[in-house]
Amino acid sequence: MCLLNVDYSKFSKHLFWDTDRSSLDAEKNRSYIIKQVLEFGYDSDWSLLKTIYSLDEIRDAVKSMRTLEKRALSFVACVTRTDIREFRCYSTIQSNPAPWVF
Repeated sequence: MCLLNVDYSKFSKHLFWDTDRSSLDAEKNRSYIIKQVLEFGYDSDWSLLKTIYSLDEIRDAVKSMRTLEKRALSFVACVTRTDIREFRCYSTIQSNPAPWVF
């Protein structure tokens, strides 16, 4: 369902501050775009993301990510109704506990 011609200027300016928006590609940069929106985006950014990718595409991209904020991971697991243990970043967090917790 991924759209080829995406207007990235509709996303919040802070999401892609370090990237030339004109060089973003919906297929090649799928994980980067999804991660930025999940970790730093607003509700409006989430709505735009869902117009580009289906929930299944978002879930599959997140399943292969090594790192993702706990809050973003919990959100995706809830929205896609997927067991949190199926995500690679959840397994990575469990196997590398921090020496202290804030």
